Amino acid sequence: MEEKLKIFLCEDDENLGMLLREYLQAKGFDTDLFPDGEAGFKGFVKTKYDLCIVDVMMPKKDGVTLVKEIRQINSEIPVIFLTAKNMKEDVLEGFKAGADDYITKPFSMEELVLRIEAIIRRVKGKKSKEQQVYNFGTMTFDTQKQILNIGDIQTKLTTKESELLSLLCAHANDILERNHALKQIWEEDTYFNARSMDVYITKLRKLLKPEPNIEIINIHGKGYKLIVPTEDEANADQ
Repeated sequence: MEEKLKIFLCEDDENLGMLLREYLQAKGFDTDLFPDGEAGFKGFVKTKYDLCIVDVMMPKKDGVTLVKEIRQINSEIPVIFLTAKNMKEDVLEGFKAGADDYITKPFSMEELVLRIEAIIRRVKGKKSKEQQVYNFGTMTFDTQKQILNIGDIQTKLTTKESELLSLLCAHANDILERNHALKQIWEEDTYFNARSMDVYITKLRKLLKPEPNIEIINIHGKGYKLIVPTEDEANADQ
C-alpha cells in the first residue's frame, strides 16, 4: 500500500483549519493542523512532512517568517501559501521566502487539492530522473541533489531555484523563453508567476557572481540566457 502524503497545515482560523484538515484527510492526505506560527514550527521539527500549507497572516509568528525558518531545516519541502490578501507585495514576499505556490482566500478546496497534486507530480518527476550534473567553468550544479558549487562555495538550492537553474543550464548560451519557463515550473503564465520568476533570477545571479565567466542576461521581449564558457574558451584558458 502506498504511504499517505504527510501534510503540514498551519492556519489560525479555527473553522477554516478544521474544514481543510477534514477535507484533506478525506482526500487521502495525512494532515496535521497547527493554530499559529510558533506552534507550527514546534510541530514541524518533530515530524517529517511532504508538503506545507501555511497561512500568511497568523498570530505569534506570521507565515513568511515561519516558512523562512522551515527552509533552514528543509530547503526542498514544497510550500503553498494561503493569503487573504491579493497584493503584489505579499505574493512576492511569499515567493522570496521560498513558496512554490499560493492561493488567495476565499478559494475552492478542490482547487487546493489540484495544486497539491500538481506540485507533488513535479517533485516526484524530478526525483525519478537520472542524476544530471552541469559543469561550466568553476561551476558544478547537481540537479538531483540541488547543490551548486562554485569554487569553494557550496549552496543548497530551493526546489524552484534548482528547477529554474536546470532549465537555464539545459539552454546554456541559448534563449530560455519566459513562457516556456513559466509553464514548465509554475504551470501557468500569470503576472504574479512572472514576477516571482524575476525574483528567482535575481537570486541566481547573486549565487553565480563568484564565477566571472558565467552570467544570466535578459533578452528583451523573449526571456533569459545563461552565458557560459564554450569548449574553445575553456581550452584557451588552460
